[in-house]
Order: sequence, then structure tokens, then C-alpha cells
Amino acid sequence: MKVSHEVPRCLLTTSPEFNDYDYCLPHLLDQDEEYLKYFENARDEGRYIIMDNSLHELGEAYDYDRLRYWVNELKPNEFIVPDVWMDCHKTAAQAKYWKQFKYPKNTKLTAVIQGENKNEAYLCANLLAGLGYEKLCVSYGATWYNDFFPHTNTDMGKALGRVRFVQGLFKLNQLKDIKFHLLGCSIPQEFSWYDNNPRIESIDTSNPVMAALEGIWYNDNGLNTKPKANMNDFFDIDFRKVDYLNVIHNTRRFKEIVKKHIND
Repeated sequence: MKVSHEVPRCLLTTSPEFNDYDYCLPHLLDQDEEYLKYFENARDEGRYIIMDNSLHELGEAYDYDRLRYWVNELKPNEFIVPDVWMDCHKTAAQAKYWKQFKYPKNTKLTAVIQGENKNEAYLCANLLAGLGYEKLCVSYGATWYNDFFPHTNTDMGKALGRVRFVQGLFKLNQLKDIKFHLLGCSIPQEFSWYDNNPRIESIDTSNPVMAALEGIWYNDNGLNTKPKANMNDFFDIDFRKVDYLNVIHNTRRFKEIVKKHIND
């Protein structure tokens, strides 16, 4: 699994030290000149880029005209097309809509699985595969994960619920050739429970960085609860206020957890 952690502006230039690829939030390309310059350099240097649609940060996908502009300008290796939170059919309609445009030859489209419950989400996955998407994204935040796997620790239940859902995706015949990207996480130890399955190609999460900004050091197993810090609140933080040793510790520990097998 290739891993990328979203970071505040002050950590952009050092992030390749711990990131396997660059994860781009397109609304910031229009809002922040330094962020734009970083991703222009990433493009020019041939680094692998996955461009999101900023739904998680904005509550809805970023402006469609600007998305199309930045896809053609930045030429990301992957573009996560707009989705609608927990809405299977609107998400499938969006996935179909975004198939009509021409894209840079190196850009592959990926789509996010959405639904109000696990049955709708499984239906959405099948619909997206039927549209020709070869890689699908699975969000960490669906509220029904906790119904799928009840647990006294809500964050633990959400992580276990997604694991159970993804294991179900692996069993669907229509998805047998599909690869996956995992969007975000509640607790990092979730990623050791996938046993480093090669069908999960990539992960993005700011979790270890946000934990460091709260002064939290990952333990050997990860965390018991999700950090409360949010990238929207910390994007402008001054580097002098960042404990960089904590960031490096957490990001290294995260990768160790990803590589750890479920039976270890």
C-alpha cells in the first residue's frame, strides 16, 4: 500500500521524506500560491499525484469548472471524480457524468463508493465497476460502519466496520479485478488488519500528522481514538510550532503498522 499524509503548508516541502506520493486537494490550488507551486513542482519532477475533489474538506465537491481546469493543468496520475456523501445513486450519476470528458493520457479516473447503508454501498460499488472504473475509493467516515460492527469505542467500531465492508468488496465477483484506495482513517491500526492485501493500492490520511500537532505520539499499536485536530484548522500553522520529531515518529510508525500482518 502506498501512503500519503496531508500536511500543513509549512511541511509541504519536507513531506516527500515520509510520503510515497502526493495527495492534492484542488481547492487549495486556487487559494494558496505556495501549495500550487509545490504541486507544479511535483508534476514537473514526475512525482505520482492523486487529486481529490475536496468533498471531505468543503462538504461538497469543488467547483466543476475548476476541477476540470486543474486536472488538465496538473495532469495527476489519478483523479477522484466528484461524489455525493452517502448517496449511492447521485454518486453513480456523477461518476457517469465525469466519464464524458477527455483527460490527460496519464490520468486515470477513480470513483468513491457511497451509500446510506452497507447494501447501498455494495450496490454503488457494482454500479461504478459497471461504468468502467478500475479503482474505487472507500471513505473512513460512513456512519453505518458502527452499525456494521458495533463497539464500545466508536473509532474502533468505525475502523472495524470499514474492514468488514472492504472484505465484503473483495468477495464480489464483479469487483474481482478492482483495486482500492482508502480515504482517511479513524485509527491507524486498521491498516494492519488488511494483511497488506495487494488490491488496496493506496491510502491517504492526515492522522499521524494531526496527532503530532496535538502532541500525541503513536504507540506500538497506533491510537485508541482519532485525533481531534483538523487540517482546515492547522493548514496555516507556523513551522516553529510543529514538533517535527513527533511528525517523523508518527509517520514512520504508521508505515510499520501498515506492513504489520493481522496475525502478528
